[in-house]
Amino acid sequence: MNLIIDIGNTLTKIAITESNNIVFSNRYEVLSKEILLDILAKYSPAKAIVAAVGKEDIGLVDLLSSQIPTIDLSHNSKLPITILYKTPQTLGLDRVAAAVGVSYLYPQSDLLVIDCGTAITYDVINLKGEYIGGAISPGITLRYKSLNQHTANLPLISSIEDAPIVGTSTSECIESGVLNGVIGELDYFIGSIKEKYPNLKVVITGGDSNFFVSKLKNSIFVVQNLVIIGLNRILDFNVQL
Repeated sequence: MNLIIDIGNTLTKIAITESNNIVFSNRYEVLSKEILLDILAKYSPAKAIVAAVGKEDIGLVDLLSSQIPTIDLSHNSKLPITILYKTPQTLGLDRVAAAVGVSYLYPQSDLLVIDCGTAITYDVINLKGEYIGGAISPGITLRYKSLNQHTANLPLISSIEDAPIVGTSTSECIESGVLNGVIGELDYFIGSIKEKYPNLKVVITGGDSNFFVSKLKNSIFVVQNLVIIGLNRILDFNVQL
């Protein structure tokens, strides 16, 4: 079994995998030593990987390393894909993991990964397994917060449901601008990238991914836990027991 720890900006995700299947997963606002020791005792994983987009707890990494072989993912780690990004040291480790995950699921394909979370990230991997680059824009909740925080009177909206194109109240107008704007953005990026990669497969992941399932003009695949899948692949690539 493998232990996967994905430390995000707001939550830490933990998964236990066995033969590439996720047998346990949970999210924690704070990952304590007690929680980690309980998971180690219950599942007895053979190896672990830690990837931190948010602030990493070195103590937890040291604890893991003292128990089982542990990969502390960094930009110097060995990867099963090639990174062609001009500034690889600035590339988010979650984006790296998602790129590895999608390349594992759909080998020898031109791929676009769209991760819909706090930010919306677009990442392109070609059929040779080369990470090319992508784009970053604010996520749905971040757009709502920005309108509320940077204007005098606009309310904070949280709805992530269908919105009319023409709003008939201020709240509806905000929903329309944010939600329909995001849909239009995704379709634009997909269409533009398909001009260079006609056989492009589009995979969407992240907390808001289900919102887009029936709303985009382009065909997509939704894969939850794509970052976990990628981290599991990187762990197996680095540690052979």
